[in-house]
Amino acid sequence: MPRSNYSRTVASLDTLLSRRSLLSSVPTAMTGMGLVHLLSRELAAATAPSARPSRNHAAHQLGAHYEPKAKRVLQVFCPGAASHIDLWEHKPELEKRHGQPLPGEENFVSFQGKNGALMQSPWKFKPAGRCGKMFTTRLPFMAQHVDDIAFVHSMQSKSNTHGPGCIFMNTGHDIEGFPAAGAWLSYALGSSNDNLPTFVAIPDIRGEPPNGKANWSNGFLPARHQAIVMAAHQPVRNLQRPADVSKGEEADTRSFLDALNERHAEAHPGNSDLHARMAAYELAARMQLSAPEVMDISGESEATKSMYGIDDPNKLKAAYARNCLLARRLLERGVRYVNLYCASRASGVDGLLNWDAHKTLKADYDRHCPIFDQPTAALIADLRQRGMLDDTLVLWTTEFGRMPTHQAGTAGRDHNPDGFTCWMLGAGVKGGTSYGATDAFGRRAEVNPTTVWDFYATALHLLGLEHTRVTRYYNGLDRRLTDVHGNLIEEILA
Repeated sequence: MPRSNYSRTVASLDTLLSRRSLLSSVPTAMTGMGLVHLLSRELAAATAPSARPSRNHAAHQLGAHYEPKAKRVLQVFCPGAASHIDLWEHKPELEKRHGQPLPGEENFVSFQGKNGALMQSPWKFKPAGRCGKMFTTRLPFMAQHVDDIAFVHSMQSKSNTHGPGCIFMNTGHDIEGFPAAGAWLSYALGSSNDNLPTFVAIPDIRGEPPNGKANWSNGFLPARHQAIVMAAHQPVRNLQRPADVSKGEEADTRSFLDALNERHAEAHPGNSDLHARMAAYELAARMQLSAPEVMDISGESEATKSMYGIDDPNKLKAAYARNCLLARRLLERGVRYVNLYCASRASGVDGLLNWDAHKTLKADYDRHCPIFDQPTAALIADLRQRGMLDDTLVLWTTEFGRMPTHQAGTAGRDHNPDGFTCWMLGAGVKGGTSYGATDAFGRRAEVNPTTVWDFYATALHLLGLEHTRVTRYYNGLDRRLTDVHGNLIEEILA
């Protein structure tokens, strides 16, 4: 090398390695190192066995942490904020003080405005079951199951708005983008029937709940963990083979596509959407036989159909009854999580399509309760007589409660996120129990305040899962259904 070039090279190195240059380069280098570390974790998570589809999904899941009490979950969701003090939690003081101001909150302004005086329930409560639980007379069929139910009367929500409230109850987070409880169970335990989805959402015939599909989303989990939507009034589409394609041609085509898909997946290991589409196509092919069979209720006995009320003259009740029967058929065929909805989104008329009774509580619930009561009670009874309640966990949920007062100028109740009721029954649950309580009027959770995270920590425990260990690394954190919270409600465990 000519000496002049050598001198220039040495000078350049001196400049590059000067103290000032070194210090100015360190932040950039550290940022790059951090980025490489984060990307390596993301890539490792995306390409881990649990992120790749398989014909035997259960072989690649996290697995139970200990012996489970429950193998499957039925979650019944009543959107619109079903009133705890009119359905589940008796408040004698509310009856005594009917028409008086709410002590200490005489001028309270809630979600839709100023509140009026205290308002007792339009329906009487009376003892039900061997446990003597005071229970509304508006749900006579559900009253038959109080000895099996563990009521949690001290629930609290982070939101007083339906959309965020619904997804908070379903995902443990009040913003979209997080996995639903059913998606977490699919991720943790996988499928027990390769011919049917692991997680199914059954929307009401009146429509989807507030915030729609975010209630059964996979969030940041691999896309194949989102729910498949099925309903008695909404058959799965595109399952039938075209008439001009023979079974042999279809099988050969599918085999060829499998080979192409596997090759493409190997070239794109971190693309969970791609893997989910492949798994969905494979599942759709298998569901050509399984889905029509599971949705065909014609083979059910007349006694069973009558018990559910599927031929009721109330068309909304009959539709919900068919969905309840579909839920049982899905559960008994190995679907791990069924998210069943009774009612739908809000409408221009409060309380018309869901339990959001702002103006006319009695008229609204006289419409909704008969739709819910008999079919839901029949579903529970059907699970019991088939021996399925021994390993099925049933959850009843809603997004928040209602105020003990009436809205000013109306005969309805406004939103109340500070106290409401959810309940469990079935596998591992101590029936005939009531945990926690709101105050004398039902305004706020006062005894053993309970969070959505506590509720799901307990549900996961019954499924053999330690809630702090069911995680997925996302956006810098190990995320989970219970966020950074959650304690077992041991008092309701059998």
